[in-house]
Amino acid sequence: MSTVTTASKSPVYARVPTEPPPRFRDLCRMEWIKVASLRSTWFVLIAAALATVFINLNGVHSDLQYLDKDLAHPTGITPDGHVWHFVYDPLRRSLSEIAVQLMMLGGAAIGALTMFGEFSTGQIRTTFAAVPHRGSVVTAKVTVLCALTTVLAFVVAMISFLGGQAMVASRHVGLSITDHDAQIAIAAYTLVVPICALVGMLFGALIRNATASIVAVVAFLFLVPAFFGGDKYYWVVQLRHLFPGNAESNLTFWPHDPYDSNGKWPASHMHSWAVLAGWAVVSIATALIVVRKRDA
Repeated sequence: MSTVTTASKSPVYARVPTEPPPRFRDLCRMEWIKVASLRSTWFVLIAAALATVFINLNGVHSDLQYLDKDLAHPTGITPDGHVWHFVYDPLRRSLSEIAVQLMMLGGAAIGALTMFGEFSTGQIRTTFAAVPHRGSVVTAKVTVLCALTTVLAFVVAMISFLGGQAMVASRHVGLSITDHDAQIAIAAYTLVVPICALVGMLFGALIRNATASIVAVVAFLFLVPAFFGGDKYYWVVQLRHLFPGNAESNLTFWPHDPYDSNGKWPASHMHSWAVLAGWAVVSIATALIVVRKRDA
């Protein structure tokens, strides 16, 4: 009688190669491709930049004929009998408030688009499937958005300032790029654009609708501050100082004109920088919380 023994076979485990998790620079490259592939993004940003530069340089150019007349008669008598001396504000036109509002509007629109665009089309589900860590996705969006808008706003500010000062250089009323007030104004003119872009991203994350997001961010940045105009009440002025546009206007104000005032209760430069930084922090933190908690 023979016994047949069956040799036991040990199981064989095959190692399946796993794809490494995406690095942060990979996420930034992904977000850059999304932004760069949208023609509307470049159209809005370039149109806003060109319009801003044109308004600033055209404003300085229109001042030249009046500037020559005032420089020919630098002193005079007001109707009430006071003696006045002509002082030219070199920042009012070259970095005008009405021009930067176009850049603020363009930045806010692009910021909202980067957030509600993916949610409205459902593409965000694919993004979260590839990158489950939602915080990293939002951080990459913030990085690309701020880098793009900051670089473009800085170029616009430099062209506007240097071009405007070159026009009035022969009249000896311009400012040098090394002037402290000029550097503060250029920095504020630059940074208010990415701040507004982050505010736009905030509204895009909260509302997730194209029309409603744009209307809400425009109302917040430009319409709501108009309700807090005037210098009659102190608390109204303090509320107006909390908006990004007012902070930028305060930082670009030239304080050496004795005939011009920055209001009854002007905010300090430190307060204005704190307002811009505060809106950046609030916008990023809120976008992170909303994207993490709400369904895609």
